[in-house]
Amino acid sequence: MDDSQQGMPTNAQPVGELPRTVTGAATTATILIAFTLVHAVMVLVGNWRLYFLVHDYLAGAATAADLEAADNDAFATLGSFWPSMLVWIAGGIGVLVWLWRARINSELMSGAAAHRRARGWVVGAWTTPVANLWIPYQVVSDVWRASAPRRPVSVSLINAWWALFVVANFVVKPIQWRMSSTFNSEQDVLSNANVTTLLTALYVAAGLLLVLIVRRVTAWQTHRHTRSAA
Repeated sequence: MDDSQQGMPTNAQPVGELPRTVTGAATTATILIAFTLVHAVMVLVGNWRLYFLVHDYLAGAATAADLEAADNDAFATLGSFWPSMLVWIAGGIGVLVWLWRARINSELMSGAAAHRRARGWVVGAWTTPVANLWIPYQVVSDVWRASAPRRPVSVSLINAWWALFVVANFVVKPIQWRMSSTFNSEQDVLSNANVTTLLTALYVAAGLLLVLIVRRVTAWQTHRHTRSAA
């Protein structure tokens, strides 16, 4: 699969299609990203609470009833599979809605040739195995470049965001999932809490950078749209 606009169905640009403001989509995406980060922090707090409770139980300062209650509290519920999936899916949809509209705007402003991938990759890049390691980066960086008022524009912010995102989701997260599946000792619970701390730090850093990317691209496109309308 090369870097040309091939491999996914290309949507022809509709006749009369005009740039639209993405401010509302950007605000929604920012809010959903914030919810995702809050969820990650709450899961982290829950994992550390579990460790301290296990430590107290083994030291005789907590009871089996305390451990059972911890399995049913809000932190444990939030950290379970389906609540976590729902939070991440909602955040992902919010970002994709914004990215789709921003991609269309950037095509209309700078031409389809400014993008290495067809428009369908805006969604398909994230769900295609192996390709999701680099194509989403290409999609976002091309929207970034095509939206910038001056060129060339640095993509350091995009590089930092994607590096954090890949390390978090493809390196640290699988390790954390395996650790959280079975606890055979107090050390297992502590190791899970430590890895979750690293994962949460990566998520928060990547999330904040993504918010900056969304806001900057939105500001660029809004300025160009306003200037064109004037």
